[in-house]
Amino acid sequence: MPDGRALAPPAGAVPAMSLSDRFRAWIDARLGDPRFQRWASAFPLTRPIARRRARALFDLCAGFVYSQVLLACVRLGLFDLLAAGPQRVEILAPRLRLTDERARRLLDAAASIGLVAVRADGRYALGPHGAALRANPGIAAMVEHHALVYRDLADPVALLRDEGASTGLGRYWPYARAERPETLSDSDVAAYSRLMSQSQPLVADEILAAYPLDGHRCLLDLGGGEGTFLLHVAARVPHLRLMLADLPAVAARAERRFAESGIAHRASVHGGDFRRDPLPAGADVVSLVRVLHDHDDESALQILRSARAALPAGGTLLIGEPMAAAPGAETVGAAYFGFYLLAMGQGRARTPKENARLIGAAGFENIEIKQTNMPLQTGVMVARAARNV
Repeated sequence: MPDGRALAPPAGAVPAMSLSDRFRAWIDARLGDPRFQRWASAFPLTRPIARRRARALFDLCAGFVYSQVLLACVRLGLFDLLAAGPQRVEILAPRLRLTDERARRLLDAAASIGLVAVRADGRYALGPHGAALRANPGIAAMVEHHALVYRDLADPVALLRDEGASTGLGRYWPYARAERPETLSDSDVAAYSRLMSQSQPLVADEILAAYPLDGHRCLLDLGGGEGTFLLHVAARVPHLRLMLADLPAVAARAERRFAESGIAHRASVHGGDFRRDPLPAGADVVSLVRVLHDHDDESALQILRSARAALPAGGTLLIGEPMAAAPGAETVGAAYFGFYLLAMGQGRARTPKENARLIGAAGFENIEIKQTNMPLQTGVMVARAARNV
């Protein structure tokens, strides 16, 4: 064209493929060819790869069944029963209130996915996954909670098309859709506050290992729930003054826990909508633990700006939550939290780069990513309140 602009391709036209696209398409065609699949599964050099990929594909298809086996184990208290030591199915079955045949079916299924181990003499014992799960009650609480998630995901296409149906997760996390979340009652917030508290210790340990708070004097935890994170901090850093801000009904639950735990003299609570209401002054570090990913970008930016307003210049922002594209945990952000938060009604897991963009726009600088031992469950970022906002 005279002005140098390229003609737009006609509607429905297929764009030209690059050389790398063509090569990739050739590979995909081979992988999808049944004759090639048969050859690869028989040829000694490709056989291990073919079997591994076939197993991975089958696991994708069968994943829901595996999760239901896990749910049955949790609900029946199987891991607690096996904690006493290896047992025969004839002993376990009546304690599970199952027939011997049904108990064996469950135990064999659980053994196949590492929840249970089968001894040489036929007795059943805790497997590596079962032992780890029993040591972390928060995981069992999440397994129970997932029954609600699976109902919302029963028709994933309807969820993606937003066909208007109310979701169980949207009702479970009432603040997600509430126009005035600060008016929620204790009965409205009790279930999700309890769940977050039960699953918080794993995250708290990771955050405090990545960023110890010994050098600070006062911590304000935004969206701090029932105060579990601050209770962990209180035990680690005895000199630190503590403040918590959350919805009034949630903050009241935290206040009771602080009194019961004997830290009320150094921990204060502040109820309100921390996206809009002024926050208490005096903190030199503000934490957001599993908060930002629950909110869409506009709301997340409001929260970060509130955090900046509560801090002096040079004050610290501490963020801890699962993040997208974490090495070795890519499915957690994109698949698990992608659909979980879709069902909840708002929020998304962000990459550290996406978080950094929001953090910078809110008036922070010197943004750092801290290494954690378990990036699958927690990523940690730290930033400083800029002097010129």
